[in-house]
Amino acid sequence: MEKTETKKKTKTVSKIKVPKVTAKSEASSILRIRVRAYDSKVLDASVKQIIETALRHDAKIVGPVPLPTDIKKYTVNRASFVYKNAREQFEMRIHRRLIDIINPNAKVIEALTNISLPSGVNIDVKMI
Repeated sequence: MEKTETKKKTKTVSKIKVPKVTAKSEASSILRIRVRAYDSKVLDASVKQIIETALRHDAKIVGPVPLPTDIKKYTVNRASFVYKNAREQFEMRIHRRLIDIINPNAKVIEALTNISLPSGVNIDVKMI
């Protein structure tokens, strides 16, 4: 049996840092809209209305991206004294969607501020 020698290849890394090109540096601004609601049908109708408004003004849109649903569970005793082990569980589901509008102009922002959405729909708008 012959033994073969393997040479380890060493990699020299220079100390110069090269800036990476990301989507954030390419796009000058992004309008990030987070929409939350308890009812998924009302939420989807609201998101559709937001997207139609943005597309009407020739905006570039990414989404809607469905985010994980928050589930809040509450456990309550059915009776206070006699049936102590009988319990009831209630839950609230909070559905969320994310929409990004890339390089929005003034017309898009004005149209989105004037949009009327149903009650129970919460909107968070952030400029990135």
